[in-house]
Amino acid sequence: MRTLKLLALASTAVFAVAGSAAAQTAPGAPGARSTWAYAAKTGVGASYEAYTDGAYKDGGATGVVSKVWFSVADGVLTETMYGLIHQAQIKQMRFAVQTATGLAVEGADTTAKTEYLHVDAAGRPLSPAYKITTTDKQGRFVIEKRIFTDPDRQSLMVRVTVTALKGSVTPYLLLEPHMANTGAGDAGAASKTALTANEGNTFLTLKGSRPFVAASAGFLGASDGLTDLKDGKLDKLYASTGKARGTIMLTGQLPATAQSVSVDYAIGFGKTAADSAAAADGTLKTGYAEVLARYNGEGARVGWEDYLASLSQLPRLRDAAMDGGKLVQASALMLKVQEDRTYAGALIASLSNPWGDTVDASKPSTGYKAVWPRDFYQCAMALAALGDIQTPLAAFHYLPTVQVGRKTKGNTGAGGWFLQKSEVDGTPEWVGVQLDQTAMPIMLGWKLWKQGWLPEAELKAYYARMIKPAADFLVDGGKVGLGWNSATIVPPFTQQERWEEQGGYSPSTTAAVIAGLVVAGDIAELSGDTASAARYRKTADDYSSKVERLMVTTKGSLGDGRYYLRLNSDQDAENKSPVESRNGQDTVAEDKMLDGGFLELVRYGVRRADDPAVLATLPELDDEAVEDLYRVRYSFTFPGVEGSYAGWRRYGVDGYGEDTKTGANYGEIDPLPRGGRGRVWPIFTGERGHYELALAGLNGAPDKAAIDRVRAQYVKGMELFANDGLLIPEQVWDGVGTAPAHGYVRGEGTDSATPLAWSHAEYVKLLRSVSDGAVWDSYAPVRARFAR
Repeated sequence: MRTLKLLALASTAVFAVAGSAAAQTAPGAPGARSTWAYAAKTGVGASYEAYTDGAYKDGGATGVVSKVWFSVADGVLTETMYGLIHQAQIKQMRFAVQTATGLAVEGADTTAKTEYLHVDAAGRPLSPAYKITTTDKQGRFVIEKRIFTDPDRQSLMVRVTVTALKGSVTPYLLLEPHMANTGAGDAGAASKTALTANEGNTFLTLKGSRPFVAASAGFLGASDGLTDLKDGKLDKLYASTGKARGTIMLTGQLPATAQSVSVDYAIGFGKTAADSAAAADGTLKTGYAEVLARYNGEGARVGWEDYLASLSQLPRLRDAAMDGGKLVQASALMLKVQEDRTYAGALIASLSNPWGDTVDASKPSTGYKAVWPRDFYQCAMALAALGDIQTPLAAFHYLPTVQVGRKTKGNTGAGGWFLQKSEVDGTPEWVGVQLDQTAMPIMLGWKLWKQGWLPEAELKAYYARMIKPAADFLVDGGKVGLGWNSATIVPPFTQQERWEEQGGYSPSTTAAVIAGLVVAGDIAELSGDTASAARYRKTADDYSSKVERLMVTTKGSLGDGRYYLRLNSDQDAENKSPVESRNGQDTVAEDKMLDGGFLELVRYGVRRADDPAVLATLPELDDEAVEDLYRVRYSFTFPGVEGSYAGWRRYGVDGYGEDTKTGANYGEIDPLPRGGRGRVWPIFTGERGHYELALAGLNGAPDKAAIDRVRAQYVKGMELFANDGLLIPEQVWDGVGTAPAHGYVRGEGTDSATPLAWSHAEYVKLLRSVSDGAVWDSYAPVRARFAR
């Protein structure tokens, strides 16, 4: 068991200023505009914490519950959270290095490499602890950072080693707090022994194993250390930012060296200055080796090794992988890391803010560090596919937190549906109605029941509490009354489809709704509610009978004219009605907007893989000769890898990405002018792999040759889309239009969001499906009813 010694503290001073190099107060408040950090992470991490009775509580097998998460991008520590998973306290911590030929700053002037600190004999990661190496582009120095959290405290540990390669160098630590999840209201102080910051009742303290040579606190762009260093010297030193608040930077000078210098840093967090200082002190006292061993779970310690060992299906999934199991092991870590540690089971979309380095941070923002029930479902199903029993159960138990009902603050309308997006404590953020997000919690409950993990008595209790209200809404809809939303929902017409942009009849949404109603019938029957069971199944039959009439055109303008529409906004699939403009794109006729969402009908068992309408749509979906605006599929090649690998955009005319002419994105121009372009999403490579597996298994278990084809094209394709930190992005660059200044590479992740939990979930589920020879999240009663 991990242990934490309680430290008695006599002082509760707001700022640690002992040993200050200067007494002045920094001028220039409130400082320059603040943004978040680059969203293409190459590492994210947090400690493994064991549940106690399905919840996170201090005193269990892993001792104190650490509530600290970190991320890495461009070779530097980026958003670091403490408290709830979305509550960022740091934007970034990087180093500037003064050399004989000028100043270099990590990120802009360095290249970066991400490696895992703790791996098995096959090189597979055993914990999300990282070794980050940044190399000066002019070859003057190398910086190595080893980053992980202290699993027994609210703190982060970073071991930094700066090695000079050409002459003497002087390193400077640059810490940019974003306390209380904003970058505009911070105050800070600097001394040779500590850097501190706070906003409200949230405090941060950075301490090192050796003191700084000099330290300074200042306002960004006015009195901060990096601005001071433009003349090559840190000589305008300020002990604090005083009473003013704003966007700040804290700077600490390390000793000059012609060889190397190494320092251990601990960043502690707390509700008081004393608590944050005690956390940092405790981590440094325990020491690098022991903190890392506890984090990893080495020997008798309980940590990440123990979590991976608990995943009963992981060995099979490693065998199914094409990379020896590296990415699936990293995926297991990523999925578990991105769970809140106060609200057990609260699985978020990504530890990032999309295009964060261009997004204003003056007000609190969750970015993707929030709950979408759809992404949530994908993650819970992937964790179940790995053989994790406890986390999917905690996720299922969490779901009432984000279901709309009488308890939902401000709700005056129909209940039973699930919030579009919410903070992990259930606070609504976005209140659009997406019917697939109401169906998927039902589907998850059924799956856990059939796995033998969710007891019948418990499922019956959740039927009355959560599942019946959800299923009733899928049948009846109703008038919504929450926030801006006062629409009347008439299923299966959804107010928003799975990309949250337009309303209509959506194949992907309808697939989930039909599957949700069929399995809700099973749960209702189990619960003795035979009338509702019959009603749910009858409604599913009705919705299924209308799929082709409402969602398939026979007079389309693409290919042979017969294919699934992405979305139909009325009762006529042939009238070429316009789809609402979104994300910097013009309105287009519905028959010109294709996507792969119809494949979800096959995945869930609503249609056979050889269904005529499904087969008829594939040529149009896969046509790479179509104009880029409407084109969905792109093929990629990778250095040193034979063959090409397919990827797909969300849909033709998708504008959720960078402007094709200027390279600008949402953070720079919102809304985008005409020309915004969504890129290729790796999840669709996994979705297509699932379809091809279903097609190969129409007449029984697919043979080895068929499975190997899926592995060689789709499993490997997803692996190739991952970055050097084994993280899979939301989007990869397709090479169309002007690339942003950051320098995108075709087939590699953009600044949208990495890691996307759904991307990792889709990869894990594909491996489980390949291992089983059957689609993991297909539903037997749905297949038996519609896809015989």
